[in-house]
Parts: sequence; structure tokens; C-alpha cells
Amino acid sequence: MAESLQSAAAMGVTLDAAQEAALLRLLDELELWARAYNLTAIGDRASMITHHLLDSLSVAPYLHGTRIADLGTGAGFPGLPLAIACPERQFTLVDSTAKKIRFIEHAVRTLGLGNVRAVHARIEQLPDLAPAPAWDTVLARALAPVDKLLPLVRPLCGPETRVLAMCGRRPDAELAALPAGWRLVSLHSLQVPGLDAERHLLVFATT
Repeated sequence: MAESLQSAAAMGVTLDAAQEAALLRLLDELELWARAYNLTAIGDRASMITHHLLDSLSVAPYLHGTRIADLGTGAGFPGLPLAIACPERQFTLVDSTAKKIRFIEHAVRTLGLGNVRAVHARIEQLPDLAPAPAWDTVLARALAPVDKLLPLVRPLCGPETRVLAMCGRRPDAELAALPAGWRLVSLHSLQVPGLDAERHLLVFATT
């Protein structure tokens, strides 16, 4: 599986041997749990590497600060791969589906990830369940259209927060009418090795 390490390096993400092993162990655990729970629709190993690991790691160079919230994380993507690749950062993974949070908690224990907290909640509940200063980065992978996403995450954001919205096609129509109080900081076309599909990253901040 050296190819996955080389592919990550091509995206600007450097992984050591222990991190590479942890990422592949994460897929092992996901495959085991997927037999009993509907955690992922992706079954073959090669697609899991591209769609789960590399797709998640593609945003690592754009993370801001040390306190990261991954909203609607599902089975832990992109949060878990990013936590493995960025041990110096603290990740809070949020999802409203209990079985997915149970898998994340299992993965955290199995991989010994001391920089991950799993929270079973709706996004609207997060400010009450995890009261803290504003997050440095708020991550959302294909969670909602921009006009719904930004008002939803506004209570989690301060002046320095960056909201990273991962999406497929470039949503030009949505970007033309941003909700009041928001600005587009940057837009990136992501090249994920082995993934034959468009990927874009939108970076937002409050005004």
C-alpha cells in the first residue's frame, strides 16, 4: 500500500510509516463494522483508499489553527484521517447518527487517537454540548448547500474561524448569493489521485 502514501505526498500531505499503518487499520475496522452496520456504500479497498482516505486528506493543507470541528462526519470522514495525519491538532467529530458515533469511538480507542472527541448531536446542539471559544476551522463535507450551511454554522464561528466546505462541482450559483455576513476567502480545485470526479474546497469567513 505504499502507493497511498505516495499519493498523499503528491497532495502535500507527508505521512510517516506509523500514520500510513493507522490509516489502513482504520479501513480494516470500517470494513469489519460495515458488515453489520450500513456505514459506507463503498466496498472495494482501492475505492476506500481514494474516496475515504485521500479525499479526506486533500484538505489537510487548508486547515486553520488547532481546534477543528468536523460536522456531519458520518463514519468519521474527513475527521479521522485528518486526525491521524495532524496529531498536533484537536478534532471534534459531530454526527446525529448513534451507530456512526459508536464506530468513531471504537476507531479512536483502537488507534489510540488522543486528539479526537466524538459528539453524538445535531449541529444546532453543539454550542451547548461543547461550549468553548470559537472553532479555528469548521469542516463540512457535502453537508448542505452554501445558503443553508453558513447560517447553520454561524454560532460556532468567530472572526478568525475558517469554514471549509468540501463539495463536488463548483457551485457558482450558490457563490453568487452568499448569506449576509459571509465572504468567500478562497476556492480550490482539489486533485485527488485515483478519484475520477470533481472536487472543490470553498473557504469562508465572517465579515
